[in-house]
This record gives sequence, C-alpha cells and structure tokens, in this order.
Amino acid sequence: MKYNSAAEIAERWGITDRAVRKYCSEGRIPGAFLTGKTWNIPDDALPPERRNARKFSDNDLLNVLKEEKDGKMKGGIYHKLQISLTYNSNHIEGSKLTEDQTRRIFETNTIGSIDSADVDDIVETVNHFRCIDHVIDNAKRTLTEDMIKTLHLILKSGTSDSTISWFRVGDYKLRPNEVGGEATCPPAEVGMRMKALLEEYGTREKTIEDVIGFHREFERIHPFQDGNGRVGRLIMFKECLANNIVPFVINEEHRWNYYRGLKEWDTDRRRLTDACLSAQDEFRGWMRYFLIKE
Repeated sequence: MKYNSAAEIAERWGITDRAVRKYCSEGRIPGAFLTGKTWNIPDDALPPERRNARKFSDNDLLNVLKEEKDGKMKGGIYHKLQISLTYNSNHIEGSKLTEDQTRRIFETNTIGSIDSADVDDIVETVNHFRCIDHVIDNAKRTLTEDMIKTLHLILKSGTSDSTISWFRVGDYKLRPNEVGGEATCPPAEVGMRMKALLEEYGTREKTIEDVIGFHREFERIHPFQDGNGRVGRLIMFKECLANNIVPFVINEEHRWNYYRGLKEWDTDRRRLTDACLSAQDEFRGWMRYFLIKE
C-alpha cells in the first residue's frame, strides 16, 4: 500500500493540509496513522463525508459553499460560482476582463499579462469575490439597508469612484441617475423608498417570484450612484440562499431578456421571470454535477 503525506492529500483534494490533519486526528480517514508527527494516509483514501455542515444551515448548497469557502477548496461549486457570477455580473456592466482573466485573478491573485486593463475592472473583480464571500457568510441574516450598503461598500472600495467625495461609497446617491435611459428615484426619496421596499418585502419565506420582484423594484429605485446592478444581483443570490431557492447567474445568453424584462415588468412579468428561471436551470446542472441536493 502506498501512503501519502497530509500535504500531498491536501493538494489532491483541493483543501488545506491542516484540514487533512484534522480529519486524520478525528479518525475520519480510514487507514491513516502517525509516524512521529507525520500522518501517513492511504493512496486510495477518499475525502470524508461532510459531517457538520448542517450546523450552519438547512440548505445543502449553502452548507457546501460555506465549507468550500472556509476550506479554500479549489475545483468545487464555490470556485465555479465565484468566477462565473463575478465575470458575468461585471461583464453586464461593461467590464472588459474576460472570463479567463477573471479566473486567473481568483485562482492566483495576480493579473498576469492582461494588456491595457482598466484598473477599476480589476479592483471591482477582486471586490466582487469578497462580496460573494460576505453573502455566503451572512445569507441567513434578514436583508437590511445596512447589509445592502455594506455590499456596495465592499464592491466599490479602492476604485476611482471612491476618491470622489459626492459619490458616497457604501451610502445612497446624492445625484440623480438613469438606467437604460429611464429616470430613477430622486436622491432625496431613496432612503424612504428603500425602507418601504424592505418593509413590504418583509421577513416571511420568499418564492423566486418574490426575489425577482424585489430586484425589479431595487433597480427602479437605483439607490447608489453606480454599482446598482451588481449589488442587486448579489441580493438575489443572497435571498435565494436564505430561502432554499436554487440561485442563478445571469450570463450573456440571458442578458437581453433580463434587461428587456426589467423594462417590461409593469406590463409583462414573464420575460424577466423566464430569463431567471432559465438561468436557474443551468445552476441546477451545476448542483447535479457536484452532487448537491436541491
């Protein structure tokens, strides 16, 4: 029988060697034994079953995302989500970084040979990774204005916008803005409208239609000077996790119907709902691949 060290097994499983040593000390890797201070692990050993995930949530997907995030695991659904959601959400808003470049930044924390990249695109990519982590850690908490403002603060920190005094990173806008050529809520009314939206949304268990409807109203208000689309899609992701709803990533395939659906919401809710449901079906495919129960 061939044996491997904790470091070798950690690299193979995509987790830290500390996690492997902990599994060994708890007897969760059959056949593993100590020689001095070194663990010897059978070459055919398999990762142990997730044992304590339920202590965090009754949502299997959220448990896996939390576990993989905390363990810095590579190659799992957390890894895939970070790259796909960050790339697609930034791309919708005009980022020029490719998905491969986004992947490189996430996996190596370097920009490699990216030519003529906008510095803000890079900063916001790293910040979006942090936003996703924040959502996973706080998914079970009730959605509040403070949480929404915190997501904006994380997303826009360190960008050129953050050096502009009136931009107000992490707080509501001071100047009027538009989205898709449409007027949005006047700055003086944003606080009142956001409080009313959250009060109407309430704390009851939500359906996917509730989550999509909240998103449409959030984008209609457009409470921040910039970054509303990305913050809004992060909120949808958070609320899906909070309510045991399969989440979704709006990608290039869904982009046109997503934008048009936001505009047509008052007269026809089917287009936006169908775009989100189509994206949800793709996410279900991810869950099946990674053996995660819905």
